[in-house]
Amino acid sequence: MTATLTKPPVDVAADPEQPPRKRDVAGFLNWVATHSIGLALGLMFATPVVFVFLTAVMSDDQAFTSDLWPREWHWENFVEVFDKAPLFQYLINSLTYSLLATFGMLISSIPAAYALAKLRWRGRNVAFLLVIGAMMLPPQVVAVPLYDTWSSLNLTGTLWPLIAPYFLFDAFSIFLLRQFMLTIPQSYVDAARVDGCSEFQALVRIIVPMAKPGIAATALFCFLFTWNDYFGPLLYTGEAKDNWTLSLALATFKGMHIVQWNSSMAVTFLTMIPAVVLFVFAQKSFVKGITFTGVKG
Repeated sequence: MTATLTKPPVDVAADPEQPPRKRDVAGFLNWVATHSIGLALGLMFATPVVFVFLTAVMSDDQAFTSDLWPREWHWENFVEVFDKAPLFQYLINSLTYSLLATFGMLISSIPAAYALAKLRWRGRNVAFLLVIGAMMLPPQVVAVPLYDTWSSLNLTGTLWPLIAPYFLFDAFSIFLLRQFMLTIPQSYVDAARVDGCSEFQALVRIIVPMAKPGIAATALFCFLFTWNDYFGPLLYTGEAKDNWTLSLALATFKGMHIVQWNSSMAVTFLTMIPAVVLFVFAQKSFVKGITFTGVKG
Protein backbone atom coordinates (compact mmCIF):
# COMPACT_ATOMS: atom_id res chain seq x y z
CA MET A 1 0.00 0.00 0.00
CA THR A 2 1.58 3.25 -1.10
CA ALA A 3 0.97 6.50 0.72
CA THR A 4 -0.22 9.41 -1.34
CA LEU A 5 1.71 12.61 -0.69
CA THR A 6 -0.28 15.81 -1.16
CA LYS A 7 1.53 19.00 -2.01
CA PRO A 8 0.69 21.85 0.39
CA PRO A 9 -1.20 24.78 -1.13
CA VAL A 10 0.97 27.57 -2.41
CA ASP A 11 0.31 31.14 -1.34
CA VAL A 12 0.42 32.92 -4.66
CA ALA A 13 0.77 36.33 -3.02
CA ALA A 14 3.87 35.22 -1.05
CA ASP A 15 5.43 32.90 -3.65
CA PRO A 16 8.66 34.51 -4.88
CA GLU A 17 8.59 32.40 -8.06
CA GLN A 18 5.43 34.09 -9.30
CA PRO A 19 5.71 37.17 -11.54
CA PRO A 20 5.52 40.50 -9.64
CA ARG A 21 2.33 41.54 -11.42
CA LYS A 22 0.58 38.29 -10.48
CA ARG A 23 1.75 38.62 -6.87
CA ASP A 24 0.37 42.17 -6.69
CA VAL A 25 -3.01 41.11 -8.06
CA ALA A 26 -3.17 38.14 -5.70
CA GLY A 27 -2.19 40.34 -2.74
CA PHE A 28 -4.86 42.87 -3.65
CA LEU A 29 -7.54 40.19 -3.94
CA ASN A 30 -6.44 38.74 -0.61
CA TRP A 31 -6.71 42.19 1.01
CA VAL A 32 -10.18 42.70 -0.48
CA ALA A 33 -11.34 39.31 0.81
CA THR A 34 -9.96 40.04 4.28
CA HIS A 35 -11.63 43.44 4.54
CA SER A 36 -14.79 42.64 2.57
CA ILE A 37 -17.20 43.41 5.42
CA GLY A 38 -15.50 46.73 6.19
CA LEU A 39 -15.47 47.68 2.50
CA ALA A 40 -19.17 46.84 2.18
CA LEU A 41 -20.05 48.97 5.21
CA GLY A 42 -17.82 51.80 4.00
CA LEU A 43 -19.48 51.74 0.60
CA MET A 44 -22.92 51.73 2.21
CA PHE A 45 -22.14 54.82 4.31
CA ALA A 46 -20.23 56.64 1.54
CA THR A 47 -22.93 56.25 -1.12
CA PRO A 48 -25.31 58.92 0.33
CA VAL A 49 -22.41 61.39 0.66
CA VAL A 50 -21.40 60.82 -2.97
CA PHE A 51 -25.03 61.22 -4.05
CA VAL A 52 -25.32 64.54 -2.18
CA PHE A 53 -22.09 65.81 -3.77
CA LEU A 54 -23.06 64.78 -7.32
CA THR A 55 -26.50 66.38 -6.94
CA ALA A 56 -24.90 69.57 -5.60
CA VAL A 57 -22.86 70.07 -8.81
CA MET A 58 -25.77 69.36 -11.18
CA SER A 59 -27.99 71.89 -12.87
CA ASP A 60 -31.42 72.53 -11.40
CA ASP A 61 -33.07 70.73 -14.34
CA GLN A 62 -30.98 67.57 -13.94
CA ALA A 63 -31.10 67.27 -10.15
CA PHE A 64 -33.20 64.33 -8.91
CA THR A 65 -33.70 62.89 -12.40
CA SER A 66 -32.71 59.47 -13.71
CA ASP A 67 -29.26 60.84 -14.64
CA LEU A 68 -27.07 60.18 -11.63
CA TRP A 69 -23.89 61.61 -13.19
CA PRO A 70 -23.72 65.36 -13.92
CA ARG A 71 -23.87 66.32 -17.58
CA GLU A 72 -22.10 69.55 -16.69
CA TRP A 73 -20.25 70.32 -13.46
CA HIS A 74 -21.73 73.43 -11.89
CA TRP A 75 -19.17 74.29 -9.22
CA GLU A 76 -20.69 77.75 -8.96
CA ASN A 77 -23.58 76.21 -6.99
CA PHE A 78 -21.38 76.25 -3.88
CA VAL A 79 -20.86 80.00 -4.35
CA GLU A 80 -24.39 80.95 -5.33
CA VAL A 81 -25.89 79.53 -2.14
CA PHE A 82 -24.11 82.28 -0.18
CA ASP A 83 -26.00 84.85 -2.30
CA LYS A 84 -29.34 83.14 -1.70
CA ALA A 85 -29.01 83.04 2.09
CA PRO A 86 -26.67 84.56 4.74
CA LEU A 87 -24.85 81.30 5.35
CA PHE A 88 -21.90 82.94 7.09
CA GLN A 89 -24.24 84.28 9.78
CA TYR A 90 -25.92 80.89 10.08
CA LEU A 91 -22.49 79.25 10.34
CA ILE A 92 -21.52 81.56 13.20
CA ASN A 93 -24.81 80.79 14.94
CA SER A 94 -24.28 77.04 14.55
CA LEU A 95 -20.73 77.26 15.88
CA THR A 96 -21.88 79.42 18.79
CA TYR A 97 -24.61 76.97 19.67
CA SER A 98 -22.47 73.83 19.33
CA LEU A 99 -19.28 75.12 20.98
CA LEU A 100 -20.97 76.80 23.96
CA ALA A 101 -23.31 73.84 24.48
CA THR A 102 -20.37 71.41 24.41
CA PHE A 103 -18.40 73.60 26.82
CA GLY A 104 -21.37 73.85 29.19
CA MET A 105 -21.95 70.11 28.98
CA LEU A 106 -18.37 69.38 30.03
CA ILE A 107 -18.53 71.80 32.96
CA SER A 108 -21.75 70.31 34.30
CA SER A 109 -21.40 66.63 33.37
CA ILE A 110 -17.84 65.86 34.45
CA PRO A 111 -18.40 66.68 38.18
CA ALA A 112 -21.78 64.92 38.14
CA ALA A 113 -20.29 61.81 36.56
CA TYR A 114 -17.43 61.86 39.08
CA ALA A 115 -19.90 62.04 41.96
CA LEU A 116 -21.86 59.07 40.60
CA ALA A 117 -18.78 56.98 39.81
CA LYS A 118 -16.25 57.66 42.59
CA LEU A 119 -18.07 59.10 45.61
CA ARG A 120 -20.08 57.15 48.17
CA TRP A 121 -23.16 59.03 49.34
CA ARG A 122 -26.73 58.23 50.29
CA GLY A 123 -29.10 58.32 47.36
CA ARG A 124 -26.44 57.82 44.69
CA ASN A 125 -28.25 54.91 43.06
CA VAL A 126 -31.53 56.83 43.08
CA ALA A 127 -29.82 59.78 41.41
CA PHE A 128 -28.37 57.49 38.77
CA LEU A 129 -31.82 56.04 38.08
CA LEU A 130 -33.13 59.58 37.63
CA VAL A 131 -30.40 60.18 35.06
CA ILE A 132 -31.45 57.01 33.23
CA GLY A 133 -35.09 58.14 33.37
CA ALA A 134 -34.17 61.56 31.96
CA MET A 135 -32.46 59.83 29.03
CA MET A 136 -35.68 58.00 28.20
CA LEU A 137 -37.81 61.14 28.32
CA PRO A 138 -38.54 62.47 24.81
CA PRO A 139 -37.69 66.18 24.43
CA GLN A 140 -41.10 66.87 22.89
CA VAL A 141 -42.76 66.01 26.22
CA VAL A 142 -41.19 68.97 28.02
CA ALA A 143 -41.17 71.34 25.02
CA VAL A 144 -44.28 73.28 26.04
CA PRO A 145 -43.37 73.99 29.70
CA LEU A 146 -39.78 74.82 28.74
CA TYR A 147 -40.92 77.19 26.01
CA ASP A 148 -43.28 78.88 28.45
CA THR A 149 -40.42 79.28 30.94
CA TRP A 150 -38.03 80.82 28.44
CA SER A 151 -40.80 82.99 27.05
CA SER A 152 -41.46 84.42 30.51
CA LEU A 153 -37.76 85.35 30.66
CA ASN A 154 -37.97 87.04 27.24
CA LEU A 155 -35.26 84.77 25.84
CA THR A 156 -37.21 83.18 23.00
CA GLY A 157 -35.87 84.19 19.61
CA THR A 158 -32.29 83.78 20.87
CA LEU A 159 -29.90 80.86 21.19
CA TRP A 160 -29.81 80.97 24.99
CA PRO A 161 -32.74 78.55 25.51
CA LEU A 162 -30.70 76.04 23.51
CA ILE A 163 -27.34 76.67 25.20
CA ALA A 164 -28.24 77.27 28.86
CA PRO A 165 -29.65 73.77 29.63
CA TYR A 166 -26.28 72.19 28.83
CA PHE A 167 -24.69 74.22 31.64
CA LEU A 168 -27.14 72.58 34.06
CA PHE A 169 -27.80 68.97 33.08
CA ASP A 170 -27.33 66.53 30.19
CA ALA A 171 -28.37 63.00 31.04
CA PHE A 172 -26.68 61.16 28.18
CA SER A 173 -23.32 62.87 28.77
CA ILE A 174 -23.44 62.16 32.50
CA PHE A 175 -24.24 58.51 31.83
CA LEU A 176 -21.46 58.11 29.25
CA LEU A 177 -18.82 59.81 31.42
CA ARG A 178 -19.91 57.89 34.51
CA GLN A 179 -19.51 54.58 32.68
CA PHE A 180 -16.02 55.54 31.50
CA MET A 181 -14.92 56.74 34.95
CA LEU A 182 -15.92 53.38 36.40
CA THR A 183 -13.12 51.82 34.35
CA ILE A 184 -10.55 53.95 36.24
CA PRO A 185 -9.36 52.06 39.36
CA GLN A 186 -10.65 53.49 42.63
CA SER A 187 -7.16 53.09 44.11
CA TYR A 188 -5.94 56.16 42.21
CA VAL A 189 -8.57 58.34 43.86
CA ASP A 190 -7.90 56.81 47.28
CA ALA A 191 -4.17 57.44 46.91
CA ALA A 192 -4.85 61.07 46.02
CA ARG A 193 -7.02 61.45 49.11
CA VAL A 194 -4.27 59.96 51.29
CA ASP A 195 -1.83 62.50 49.84
CA GLY A 196 -4.14 65.29 50.97
CA CYS A 197 -5.97 66.09 47.73
CA SER A 198 -9.50 67.36 47.95
CA GLU A 199 -12.22 65.84 45.80
CA PHE A 200 -11.91 68.71 43.32
CA GLN A 201 -8.14 68.21 43.09
CA ALA A 202 -8.58 64.46 42.64
CA LEU A 203 -11.05 65.14 39.85
CA VAL A 204 -8.87 67.69 38.04
CA ARG A 205 -5.47 66.05 38.55
CA ILE A 206 -6.31 62.35 38.46
CA ILE A 207 -9.65 61.59 36.84
CA VAL A 208 -9.80 64.18 34.05
CA PRO A 209 -6.35 63.33 32.55
CA MET A 210 -7.14 59.60 32.67
CA ALA A 211 -10.65 60.11 31.24
CA LYS A 212 -9.59 62.18 28.22
CA PRO A 213 -10.77 59.58 25.66
CA GLY A 214 -14.20 59.38 27.28
CA ILE A 215 -14.42 63.17 27.56
CA ALA A 216 -13.44 63.53 23.89
CA ALA A 217 -16.08 61.00 22.82
CA THR A 218 -18.77 62.72 24.90
CA ALA A 219 -17.81 66.15 23.57
CA LEU A 220 -17.95 64.85 20.01
CA PHE A 221 -21.40 63.36 20.59
CA CYS A 222 -22.65 66.66 22.02
CA PHE A 223 -21.13 68.74 19.21
CA LEU A 224 -22.59 66.56 16.47
CA PHE A 225 -26.03 66.50 18.11
CA THR A 226 -26.20 70.28 18.50
CA TRP A 227 -24.72 70.84 15.05
CA ASN A 228 -27.47 68.74 13.46
CA ASP A 229 -30.23 69.86 15.82
CA TYR A 230 -33.30 71.07 13.97
CA PHE A 231 -36.13 70.84 16.48
CA GLY A 232 -34.58 73.13 19.09
CA PRO A 233 -33.62 76.01 16.76
CA LEU A 234 -36.97 75.74 15.00
CA LEU A 235 -38.82 75.96 18.31
CA TYR A 236 -36.94 78.92 19.81
CA THR A 237 -35.59 80.87 16.81
CA GLY A 238 -38.18 80.08 14.14
CA GLU A 239 -39.29 83.72 13.81
CA ALA A 240 -35.85 85.28 14.41
CA LYS A 241 -33.97 84.63 11.16
CA ASP A 242 -30.84 86.39 12.42
CA ASN A 243 -30.37 83.57 14.95
CA TRP A 244 -31.05 80.67 12.60
CA THR A 245 -28.57 77.79 12.43
CA LEU A 246 -27.42 75.94 9.32
CA SER A 247 -29.96 73.20 9.91
CA LEU A 248 -32.74 75.75 9.59
CA ALA A 249 -31.04 77.41 6.61
CA LEU A 250 -31.72 74.28 4.58
CA ALA A 251 -35.43 75.03 4.83
CA THR A 252 -34.97 78.28 2.88
CA PHE A 253 -34.17 76.27 -0.25
CA LYS A 254 -37.45 74.35 -0.07
CA GLY A 255 -40.59 76.18 -1.13
CA MET A 256 -44.21 75.11 -1.10
CA HIS A 257 -44.33 74.29 -4.82
CA ILE A 258 -40.67 73.99 -5.87
CA VAL A 259 -37.45 72.69 -4.32
CA GLN A 260 -34.00 73.76 -5.50
CA TRP A 261 -32.40 70.38 -5.00
CA ASN A 262 -28.98 71.30 -6.31
CA SER A 263 -28.75 74.33 -3.99
CA SER A 264 -30.19 72.35 -1.10
CA MET A 265 -27.64 69.58 -1.60
CA ALA A 266 -24.84 72.13 -1.90
CA VAL A 267 -25.75 73.59 1.50
CA THR A 268 -26.10 70.07 2.90
CA PHE A 269 -22.62 69.14 1.69
CA LEU A 270 -21.11 72.34 3.12
CA THR A 271 -22.86 71.67 6.42
CA MET A 272 -21.38 68.17 6.57
CA ILE A 273 -17.77 69.31 6.15
CA PRO A 274 -17.11 70.64 9.72
CA ALA A 275 -18.54 67.51 11.32
CA VAL A 276 -16.53 65.22 9.03
CA VAL A 277 -13.30 67.15 9.64
CA LEU A 278 -13.87 67.08 13.41
CA PHE A 279 -14.46 63.33 13.37
CA VAL A 280 -11.35 62.68 11.26
CA PHE A 281 -9.11 64.50 13.73
CA ALA A 282 -10.81 63.08 16.83
CA GLN A 283 -11.55 59.54 15.67
CA LYS A 284 -8.78 57.88 17.73
CA SER A 285 -9.97 59.42 20.98
CA PHE A 286 -13.58 58.79 19.97
CA VAL A 287 -13.05 55.09 19.25
CA LYS A 288 -10.97 54.63 22.40
CA GLY A 289 -13.59 56.37 24.53
CA ILE A 290 -16.42 54.26 23.14
CA THR A 291 -14.38 51.05 23.48
CA PHE A 292 -13.69 51.47 27.19
CA THR A 293 -17.10 52.92 28.09
CA GLY A 294 -19.37 50.40 29.75
CA VAL A 295 -16.68 47.82 30.60
CA LYS A 296 -17.76 48.03 34.23
CA GLY A 297 -21.30 48.58 35.47
